Amino acid sequence: MAFDLQDLNYDKDSKERLPLEHYLEQYQAADPEGICKRLQISYEEGVGFTFPFLGTVYHVTWPDFQISHEEDAIGYYPLEEMHYAKVLALRYLLTSSTGISTGAFKTYREMPWGDVYLRQFNGRCITRLAFSYSNKQEIFSSICEKMQAKKVKFGDCAYEFELFQDLFVQFILWAGDDEFPPSSQILFSDNFPTAFTAEDMAVIGDIMIGTLKAMEKKFLQ
Repeated sequence: MAFDLQDLNYDKDSKERLPLEHYLEQYQAADPEGICKRLQISYEEGVGFTFPFLGTVYHVTWPDFQISHEEDAIGYYPLEEMHYAKVLALRYLLTSSTGISTGAFKTYREMPWGDVYLRQFNGRCITRLAFSYSNKQEIFSSICEKMQAKKVKFGDCAYEFELFQDLFVQFILWAGDDEFPPSSQILFSDNFPTAFTAEDMAVIGDIMIGTLKAMEKKFLQ
């Protein structure tokens, strides 16, 4: 999938357009070898960088940032469909570093600067996830299974996703009842601070929930 700044239609929304232009300029000036060493991913001329994102293997060329995927059973490819996913991929390639997880998971609030953006994250991600799927757990489960996510034993229903290589996110749901509203939690593997900022992680939650909703619309409606 070719991605050219001339093809963008974000003239009415510079808040989206300008960050993408900014990161594309940095990407075009970056050193592919340095990116490979920093992230421990492969690069092949004509193919590009190869890395996983939400269960799918993608190829991203340099310097022109063309995105393609390897065919799989998932059937929806957010790096090709979603603007903010493209920005996140650029930030991953430009600024992230690999870090080894201990296997522990942490809440957003426990991440560096997470308390500063906690209100925004709760509204944008936690509340949205809860009211979207806590009482639609069969649908949630069907989508997660299609995304090759791993079922984990937390809450009433929970799945673990590999966002990028060795970076894991858990979505946990509790159904509401007459006494308690539906609720949710999002946990991040403890190596996330080596890869992303608290602001990035709020966007990550948004992208992942957006992906669930897009897949629900595409496959279950």
